[in-house]
Amino acid sequence: MVTADSGTAILNEDFTPSLIVATSAVLTEPPYRRASFCFSKPIFAKVEDNAVLIVRELELCQDLLKEVEADVVHLDMSLGGLGLEELSVVQLSRMRVSSKARRRVLKILPELRRMGSDIKRVYGLEVLAIGKESIPVRIAELTCCAYAVLYGAKRSTRDKKRVRLGLPVKCYVRVFNGSVVVHSLLPAEHDIMGCAVDEDRVLKSVEFSEMLNPCARGFRVLEVFPKV
Repeated sequence: MVTADSGTAILNEDFTPSLIVATSAVLTEPPYRRASFCFSKPIFAKVEDNAVLIVRELELCQDLLKEVEADVVHLDMSLGGLGLEELSVVQLSRMRVSSKARRRVLKILPELRRMGSDIKRVYGLEVLAIGKESIPVRIAELTCCAYAVLYGAKRSTRDKKRVRLGLPVKCYVRVFNGSVVVHSLLPAEHDIMGCAVDEDRVLKSVEFSEMLNPCARGFRVLEVFPKV
């Protein structure tokens, strides 16, 4: 299965998300515990651009499909697992989603449908809007977080400043042996993880401090700061 996620936010002093750090597309295979292949890139996009990020995620999935084989694509949109080719204005009007979410989807719907049709035509794969019900999406979320830690470390080193990262829901970070590993804390997900290798050796230049997010229950914060 191929999927993608954008996430891990840079937090302000009041723990408010300001920038989304990374986007990652992954291939995950049985037993669906971690990514077996991944494309990731730093984006540092404004939080309010989250609808546009879904288009970017699908674009990154297309790039990944040029390199790997898959059976299906999972999109991080919780719309009942509908295929993008089935998704329409009428279908959206029947769904129990907020008016704000509906407006966001309508804004990008033509582009999503076009890209979904391209993936079906070229690769013969369905793109399903399954969202957070998907284990591959969760793996992409954790993998994205692992890479975001590396990108945050690079920014901290470059700017010589502390970077405060808001982690995805119910997970924790471990840094060792030149890698970042993000483990899920959700029930029945104890063996699901995301990983990123520090090829640029940036981890040697920073230190970390992890704590609970005092303004968002179930979330943790990772502070990254240059070594003195």
